[in-house]
Amino acid sequence: MKNFLVVGVGPHARRSHLPALAAGQAAGLVGTVCGVDLLGATDVLVPYEADDGPRSLPVTLIEPFDSRLPALPAAVRRALDTVVDGRGIDAVVVSTEPAYHMVYARWALERGLSVLLDKPLSVHAGCSVNPEKAEAILTDFDELLECYRQARRRFPQIMVTVQSQRRYHPAFRRMRECIAEVTAETNCPVTSVQSFYSDGQWRMPDELLDISYHGFDQGYGKAAHSGYHFFDIVPWLLQGGETSGKELDAVDIHAHVTRPDDVLTQLGVQDHEQLFPGFAARNPYTEAELRAATRLFGEVDAFISMAYKSSGRTMTLGTINLVHSGFSQRGSLTPAHANLYKGNGRVRHENHIIMQGPFQALHFHSLQTLNDGTPSTDPTALGHERHIQVHVFRNSRFRPGWSKYASLDFSALTAASDSEAALPTQESSRRRATWEFLAYLDGRRTREEMSSELTSHRRGATLMAGAYLSMTQQWIGASPVRRLDFRAAPKPAPAPQARVEAAL
Repeated sequence: MKNFLVVGVGPHARRSHLPALAAGQAAGLVGTVCGVDLLGATDVLVPYEADDGPRSLPVTLIEPFDSRLPALPAAVRRALDTVVDGRGIDAVVVSTEPAYHMVYARWALERGLSVLLDKPLSVHAGCSVNPEKAEAILTDFDELLECYRQARRRFPQIMVTVQSQRRYHPAFRRMRECIAEVTAETNCPVTSVQSFYSDGQWRMPDELLDISYHGFDQGYGKAAHSGYHFFDIVPWLLQGGETSGKELDAVDIHAHVTRPDDVLTQLGVQDHEQLFPGFAARNPYTEAELRAATRLFGEVDAFISMAYKSSGRTMTLGTINLVHSGFSQRGSLTPAHANLYKGNGRVRHENHIIMQGPFQALHFHSLQTLNDGTPSTDPTALGHERHIQVHVFRNSRFRPGWSKYASLDFSALTAASDSEAALPTQESSRRRATWEFLAYLDGRRTREEMSSELTSHRRGATLMAGAYLSMTQQWIGASPVRRLDFRAAPKPAPAPQARVEAAL
């Protein structure tokens, strides 16, 4: 059994990672589990809900430090090393604020510890207004990948995997299979893909400034909060249709965003005073004060267009549209949970429309109306928490053996899954990502069988960096379109002598 250290035990870890590790303990795959978090962020004993009931996690508290540091402060490193040595830690779950992912991942790799890394891989304060900070998102990936390669020379079995749960979701797996099937018969890649996600998080004007958790005050927003799921899953799906001579090697990216200043124009202070009689008494800010205070805040909504290239020609057109301020079921001025992370009327609307030339169309829909945990006798009904639908259309007149239409709902996707743990839900897919990591550590899964190893994530990091580069270039008045290398593996750096010759 492997012993785990969870770095960062906030709401996400308590909802996802800790219950999954508790299930791993019950299955004999996980030994002890302990946590690390910042002073003031949590207590020395953190409660959470596991499958078998309430549990608590012992937590070592460390001093806060600047996320811009390239390495852990000496005191923090000593505290973590003490936990690793004292408890015989084998693996680390990094579940902190994304700006800290890199520094903890580097430390773990230097110690020879395998890592389950939350998404996004990295982000930098101000990356929606500062081009250098946006560029660093991709630089971070390449540096972490090199650190991983070096660690593998010393510790051949070490593993870094990213918890990008849609790669484990039965619906997305089936869609990639459909793409590959049609490509095998036609040599046609995916020619367009439209992705949309809204989480229905209604923030009042004062909450734009006062609530930091999954907020905008660090100079980034929606594209960093949940955007990486889509920056990752879209290239993963496109890869199912790539063939020799039709590999994607570059991408043009153009992002349009709204920021808090725009949101205050859509629904401002006076609007909220009319909508909620108690808002005026609660809100301490004028609209002018809010606009001034949030000027350098990150994006609230982001609509991003892509042109995926192969040898200079456009192979696939795409959009990834990400919405914080979409349809919501929040109806009260005072939120039920102070951080707005879960509940408070948040409902998920997600869809993907994929075209594969004249041969195939795939439509994915997950549409909730109320996400309050209310049980239902019909979990496939439109608007239920578990509603999901994949529509598959094929050109049966071109291939008479193809079915012209198939519909895959919750039940069909469950039946097609290889285990009960692979239900077509985000929660189940997160659990499956953790179980794959545990299976590798236990010797039950090979490196080649891993679905989300760090080495496969450069394209996702590229799209995220490109989205922020487009935002920053618009902010400073430059061209809004940015072209980036989109090859799956990074271009090797030239040798020192070659760099000198190139300069000459």
